[in-house]
Amino acid sequence: MHRSSHATWPLLRLLTLVILLSSCIQPAQPVTTPDRPLLTPTTASIAPTPTPAVTPTPAAAPASRPNILFIVADDLDAASVSAMPQVQALLRGQGLTFTQAFVTNSVCCPSRTTFLRGQYTHSHHIYTNRAPDGGFELVYQLGLEQSTVATWLHDAGYRTALFGKYLNNYPETASETYVPPGWDEWYATVRNGPYQFFDYDLNENGAIVHHGTAPEDYLTDVLGRQATSFITRSVALAQEMPQGAPFFVYLAPYAPHKPSTPAPRHARLFANVQAPQGPSFDEEDVSDKPAWVSTRRRLNRSDLAEIDREYRNRLRSLQAVDEMVASLIGALQASGAISNTYLFFTSDNGYHQGQHRLPAGKTTAYEEDIRVPLFVIGPGVPAGASRAHLTLNTDLAPTFAALAGAVPPDFVEGRSLLPLLASDPPAVEDWRACVLIEHKTLEIGDPPTYEALRTPQFLYVEYTTGEHEFYDLILDPYELENRYASADAGLLRGLHQQLSALRQCQGAACGPLEDTPLLAQSWYFPVIASQQTGKLPSQAAWVNLGPLRAFKQIWLGELE
Repeated sequence: MHRSSHATWPLLRLLTLVILLSSCIQPAQPVTTPDRPLLTPTTASIAPTPTPAVTPTPAAAPASRPNILFIVADDLDAASVSAMPQVQALLRGQGLTFTQAFVTNSVCCPSRTTFLRGQYTHSHHIYTNRAPDGGFELVYQLGLEQSTVATWLHDAGYRTALFGKYLNNYPETASETYVPPGWDEWYATVRNGPYQFFDYDLNENGAIVHHGTAPEDYLTDVLGRQATSFITRSVALAQEMPQGAPFFVYLAPYAPHKPSTPAPRHARLFANVQAPQGPSFDEEDVSDKPAWVSTRRRLNRSDLAEIDREYRNRLRSLQAVDEMVASLIGALQASGAISNTYLFFTSDNGYHQGQHRLPAGKTTAYEEDIRVPLFVIGPGVPAGASRAHLTLNTDLAPTFAALAGAVPPDFVEGRSLLPLLASDPPAVEDWRACVLIEHKTLEIGDPPTYEALRTPQFLYVEYTTGEHEFYDLILDPYELENRYASADAGLLRGLHQQLSALRQCQGAACGPLEDTPLLAQSWYFPVIASQQTGKLPSQAAWVNLGPLRAFKQIWLGELE
C-alpha cells in the first residue's frame, strides 16, 4: 500500500518552502539524451556542429512591431523536452521557461481551437476531435474561423502563414482546397494521412501537393523548409516596404503524436531507453480513485514493453523537431530578424504513459496531460529565467494580439503574457489563482466527462458520475492519494464554488473569477502552518495579503 502518513514536519516545511517559492512541481523524470552533437542553427536539415548563442537583445521593446513564430508540438509532455538538446540550449537556456503552463482541455482539436481564439472549451464549444462535439467540422459549422488570431493579425498588417496540423479532420465538410480566413499563405496537412509522416498530401495555398516516401519527404523536415522559406521571403519583403510587414508563423509539426515515426536518420537513437517509472507509474493502490481508474488492472509485461517502445519512438520523432527549431533560429539570425522576433514553443496537450495504471494517452486532468512545455525567446526576454505563474493556452492568442498592437475581440478569455516577459514580472500570488480544466468523454477508455480546477496547490475534479478527486500537490505531487473524503469541508466548498463560477464564465468575466482567492475562506493553509510554527495570521492579515502570500510568509517567519 502506498498510503503514506504525513512526512515529518521539518521535511514537509522544507518541501513546501521550495515548491511555494518556485511553484515548479515537475513530477516527471528527465530523459537522458544519447550522445548527439548540438546543431548549429542553419537552413539545412542537419548540421552537426556546436550550437552558437542567440544574439542578446535589449530589454526595451522593439522599435517596430515584432515578428511572431509560434511552434506547437503534438502530444508533447513537459518531461520529454529534456531529450531535445536544441530546445534546451536555445530556448530554455537563452529564453524564458514557464513552469506552470497548462491547457484547458488535454485533447488536440479543443486545445488548438483555444490557441486560435483564446477561449475556454465551454465558450468555443469544441469539446472533442470529431463531430458532433468537435473537430474541424464543428469549427467550420459554427463559423469560428471568421475571428481568430490569424484574422486579427492579418487585419493589423501582418503576413500570416500556417504550416502543418490545423484542426482534426480538416477539411471535412469544406472543399479540399479550402483556406480559412486570415492566412496569407497556407501549407496544411489534409485529413489524417500525415500521422504516418510519409506519403501524405498538403494543401499548399489552394493546390493539393503529394509528398512521398523518400527521406526528404519526412513531414517535419518539409514543414521546416517551408516555414524557413516563408520567413526569409517575408523579411526580404519587409525591407522593401516603407512601413515593413512583420510576420506571424503558426508551425505545427505532428511529432511526437502516434505512431511517432522518426526521420530515418534518427531511427536508431534511444535504443536502450525505458519510459520513466516515477511513483505514480503502475500505481500500487488506486482504490481511492474514481471507478474509471480504480477498476484497472496492474500493467503486465506486454504493457510495459509497448510503453517503452512507444516512448523511444516519441523521443526519436522529436529529434527532427529539435533540429527544426535550431534551423529556424539560424534563418532568423542569417536574415537579421532575430532581434525583432518572438518565438513561442509549446504543445497542444501533455501525455501519460503508465501513470496511475493508465496506458499511453491523454484526456485526463492529471499533471502529465494538462501540463505542457512553454518557452519564449525574444526582445527583452530574460535569458535562462523561469516564471512560476499559472498560464493557460487561452493566453497565447491575446499575447500575440498585444505584441501586434491588435485589440482582441470581447469573447477572448485569456490574458496577455507580456507582463511576464519583462525582467520585473508581477508577483506569482498577484497573477492568477486558478485555471479551469474541461473534458467531454470522446470514446470508451476515456475518463467520464469532468470539469476541474487547478490552483498552485490543488487539483480538484468533479465528474458527471458524481465522483470527485482532490489532490494536495504540495504533500502529494504525484497525485497518489485522493483526499476528497478527508479534506476540510470549507476548502472543498470554496473549490466547488470557484469551479461552478468558472465553468459558465464568458469573455472578460473569466479573468476576475480566475483571480478570486476563494481559498481565503478556508483555514486549511494556516492550520497546516500553525502545526509547525505555532502561528496563525490574523483574519485581517489573511484578507489583506491574500492566501498564497500569507501562507508563504508564515513559513518564512515574516508574519506575526
